[in-house]
Amino acid sequence: MKLQAGALLALIGASMAHAGGTERTPQSAMILYQKGNLVELGVARVMPKLSGVMSDTNPSGDIAQDFTSPSLSLKMDLNEKWAMALILDKPWGSDIVYGSSSAVLDGQEAYADTSAATILAKYQASKNFSAFGGLRIQRSGGYTILDGAAYAGLPDQPYEVTFEDQTGLGYVLGVAYEVPERAMRLALTYNSEVKYDYPTTETFDGASLGASADTASVTPQSINIDFQHALDARTILTASARWVEHSAFQLTPSVLGSNLVNLNDSTTYRIGVGRAFSRKLSGSLTYAFEPKVTQDASSTSPYDGYKQLSLGVSYKATEQMEIAGGLSYRLYNDANATVGGSTVGRFEDNSLTAVGLKMTYRF
Repeated sequence: MKLQAGALLALIGASMAHAGGTERTPQSAMILYQKGNLVELGVARVMPKLSGVMSDTNPSGDIAQDFTSPSLSLKMDLNEKWAMALILDKPWGSDIVYGSSSAVLDGQEAYADTSAATILAKYQASKNFSAFGGLRIQRSGGYTILDGAAYAGLPDQPYEVTFEDQTGLGYVLGVAYEVPERAMRLALTYNSEVKYDYPTTETFDGASLGASADTASVTPQSINIDFQHALDARTILTASARWVEHSAFQLTPSVLGSNLVNLNDSTTYRIGVGRAFSRKLSGSLTYAFEPKVTQDASSTSPYDGYKQLSLGVSYKATEQMEIAGGLSYRLYNDANATVGGSTVGRFEDNSLTAVGLKMTYRF
């Protein structure tokens, strides 16, 4: 089945906002299956709202900071069998700040930033089967500040730890089955964990209590399942599932001797429909949800799954240039914020809004 131009619109809302834990992109390799040679430039502005009531009955304030998520991708067909892609993005991150409105976590902060370059190649073994893989180079670093009554057991406060930027290497492997006549594709992608040894500096109220060893950590492995099927010449159905082993991400500085991160594994499901209204204009609607796992969540990620609705529109300005935009709105499930297994606050009725823009140039 041959879809009209624009109907194979990438469902923008699926990648505009992070999912569980510190995740900020779905690490998709599906650009390899777009037709022809192209360059994509994307940017999203993500505006989370996370606030609650702390155990001293005072409000937490909005602890989640807005962030911008840029991406740049290049895809080229080398011949009838081989294609390659380069993806630059920021797949992981965190920016949490507790203000002074409550003494429980007065001044706690958690910041992490990751940049990645992923090089992929796809081999089309036959009309129906293909395989792909590649390498991912990531650079990551951050810092944490612990302060407030919840950390009364520390030698002194605030406790501050900095993890110097380090580079790690991971890999991507995948396979796909396609029926081109129906625009059907089922793809499985594995993203490996990326290991780091961060040079670490720790202080308690500005003073060192001893030299810190490097801190071993990882960004977690994940598995993506992506499906699409044409319903008619103008309409396409998409569905996906993504599992991420967030619990593997741990940070235990040697002097502190305790793990700073306590995240739950997540599975995110999405289903969407794309529709070509004309040869130039297409639209998409996507529903996503992450099931509840436990009411007890980390104080740096105080929610338990979510539900999300995303709208996208794409306009083919010329034969080479396509411009797409999208809007996502997410409702977080309520959760308890915990520190060391103890509840320090309750977070309810929180949400996230994201807007995105993507430009695609074909050559």
